[in-house]
Amino acid sequence: MFKKAFVIGLRLLTTIPVSLLTIGVSTTATLAQVNKLYNPIPIPPSYQIADSLSEKDIPTGQGGFARDYLLKLNKGDNLAIDLSSENFDSIITLLGPNGATIAENDDGPDGTSNSLLFTRINENGTYIVRVRSFGETGIGKFKLKVTKLKPVK
Repeated sequence: MFKKAFVIGLRLLTTIPVSLLTIGVSTTATLAQVNKLYNPIPIPPSYQIADSLSEKDIPTGQGGFARDYLLKLNKGDNLAIDLSSENFDSIITLLGPNGATIAENDDGPDGTSNSLLFTRINENGTYIVRVRSFGETGIGKFKLKVTKLKPVK
């Protein structure tokens, strides 16, 4: 009897006892199946995305949906993450390499339901930028822009 830990996103869900003889699957096949369930999208080198949330994305449990994007960051990076949509009330969340929430913003300073987040990175690693809709505002097109801020000299 083996124990297999399944990771979805960057969070450990549970350890499940697995008897490879009784269920007749290999560990490789099981990990491949898990990876098909959760596959964050790498943010392109331009750091800009025009995309849309749909009912095929991650359900939030509050009637809305979310989509995750991968971003490699370095300690000391200062970020501005801007999320805008005319179709839904947006929320932007930055998750750290360990899956913990680093920062989150619902409504930006412009009085709209768009989101604007500023944060400083404290450790090197792969981060998740999560785009989601608030409550049951649901699905639709959005624009995401990540800017690495540089100090003025």
